[in-house]
Amino acid sequence: MDVWYFLIDKFLPFECLQHMFMKNALLAVLLATPIFGILGTMIVNNKMAFFSDAIGHSALTGIAIGVILGIGDPLWAMVIFSVLLGFAILTVKNANTASSDTVIGVFAFSAVALGVVILSRAGGFAKYSTYLIGDLLSITPENLLMLTLLLLFTVILWIFILNKLLLVSINRSLAKSRGVNAILVEYLFTFVIAIVVTISIQWVGLLIINSLLVLPAAAARNLAVNTRQYHALSVLFSVISGILGLILSYFLGTATSATIVLICSGFFILTFMFKSKI
Repeated sequence: MDVWYFLIDKFLPFECLQHMFMKNALLAVLLATPIFGILGTMIVNNKMAFFSDAIGHSALTGIAIGVILGIGDPLWAMVIFSVLLGFAILTVKNANTASSDTVIGVFAFSAVALGVVILSRAGGFAKYSTYLIGDLLSITPENLLMLTLLLLFTVILWIFILNKLLLVSINRSLAKSRGVNAILVEYLFTFVIAIVVTISIQWVGLLIINSLLVLPAAAARNLAVNTRQYHALSVLFSVISGILGLILSYFLGTATSATIVLICSGFFILTFMFKSKI
């Protein structure tokens, strides 16, 4: 961390970055936004926006379970519950007993309701309201280490499963004929979405976490002509939105995550207008 602080003071001697919490927040943005940009491409491509939103909102129940078990930090309860919920949704969805949006809705709404009921007992919900909007400026060096490991994990996993995931998304039968285990690939993708969404919620907020996954990728899709360009633009839009949103929120006194999302929305509107004129 000392190296990071030295580089900021040396090359970015701006008034807003002289605060330690802003230095930490900037590094968090540089670590987290590429993850959102990478994962968002396949979420948008596979029409899984509702799915990732369901995983995010189910974190409430994970928190509730952590409270019941007496866990001081509910993070791991949130992670485990979100992963299990994601697997349950995928399992029922693959059974083809109902449409995908119906299956996701049933699990998501039930999980949210259960979480609210448990956390609202004796008026205790207010203390967990910070998870709704998040607080990026409260991130610590320990959290930054976790984000670093999460970024490395995501990149390494993406290198191994991207082509397989693309093939599965295009045609499951073709993927199976090429020796791709479609079910395993889908479960791995679900696993990484659940991990990333749940860990990031405490800084981003469950109300808008899905926006950071969907909007940069949606904007990139308006311009990209191939998969490599799609990923590059998605990461670029995500990183730029993160940096601009952090700086603007400092001067405007607004919620950082929400400001970042608005900039992401701006990128989508601009790219959509550009695409419409072509």
